[in-house]
Order: sequence, then structure tokens, then C-alpha cells
Amino acid sequence: MRHATGILLALILGVTGAARAADRAGDFDYYVLSLGWSSTWCELTGDATGDPQCDRGRGLTFILHGLWPQYDSGYPQDCHSDQPDASRSQTAAMADIMGGAGLAWHEWKRHGRCSGLSAQDYFAKARSAYESVAIPAPFAQVHRHLTLPAQVIEDAFLEANPWLSADAVAVTCDHALIAEVRICLTRGLRPRPCGSDVARSCSLRDADLPPVR
Repeated sequence: MRHATGILLALILGVTGAARAADRAGDFDYYVLSLGWSSTWCELTGDATGDPQCDRGRGLTFILHGLWPQYDSGYPQDCHSDQPDASRSQTAAMADIMGGAGLAWHEWKRHGRCSGLSAQDYFAKARSAYESVAIPAPFAQVHRHLTLPAQVIEDAFLEANPWLSADAVAVTCDHALIAEVRICLTRGLRPRPCGSDVARSCSLRDADLPPVR
């Protein structure tokens, strides 16, 4: 019995050790640039907490949700990193494209550490990736709720960014609202096909796009 218990414990520890070893900082295949529709996040989360990102007059459209290290299937998270954690000034400096410093800190902890980069280099890379994508101008003019297929969102991004291909872009929805545009990039920030898990996009025939605040 003790022998069997020992084997079971060894197997459990072995699996756990393998899972932890897989999430090593710097060990990943590509990045997902996640662009979140600010008003959707506000309706689902931010309004309830009174987050300043949701104040009227901010004019936020697609903001930087994060730059996520990704495996071809699955993703690392909460990695151990030898790099110092992001400072308050570094997270505050990302508020202009992320809506607030709180999101920047969360993204550093969960995803940034897994990049293997310093906080300064990670945020610089995230900003570079965000700024490389043109947000289609019509989104700034969304002043009422729109009901539309997610494909319309994807097509608008492909038209505004001819360097992207359809297999590098996926649109997600949450509670029947357009949530994010996800763009798959190499470690050098060039477009590449999304893994099958990321490529699964919004399957609704129509979804709601809340107005810009």
C-alpha cells in the first residue's frame, strides 16, 4: 500500500513539476496582441467598480489589453522571472493605451514575466505592437449600440492593415458583446497564423458593439 501511495505521489509531483517547468520565462512560441473594446469591458466589469477607464469623455475604442506570450497550443502564465517587477512609474506610463495603470500591472504579473524581458522592454514591445496596428477610424464614431457580425470587425482591421492576413486575426465576444480583436505575431512582431485555440473566434451571427464613451 505504501508503495502504491509512493508511486501515486511521484506521479502527481511529476505532473505538477512538468506543468511548472513548461511555464518558464522566455519559453513560448509567439505573441497574441489583444485589443479590447473599452466600452464592453466597462459594461461587464468596469462600471461596477467605478473604474476611471469608463468615465464619459475618455473616447477610448480598442485599447491594449495585453501582449501575451503564447504556445502553439495554450499559453504560459504567472511565470517565475529573475527580472525585477514593474515599477509604478512603468505601469502608469502605459495608462494612455491601456486605460489605466492597474491593467498594466496585472498584465505584467500574468503575462509580462513570461516574456523573459525586463518590464521596461516588455512594455516597450507591447507599445510597439499596439502602435503598429491601425485602429479603423470608423470605430471612433460609434455613438450608439451597433449590432453586427464579428466578421465585419475583422474585415475592418484587415482593410486598415493590409500587412495582416485573415489567419492572423480573431475577434472574440463575451455575453453577446464584441470583446476583443486578437492579432497573432511572431516574437519579432510580424504577423503569423494563430494557433487553433486562439483562432476560435466569435461564433454569434450578430453581436453588440457598445458606444464609445
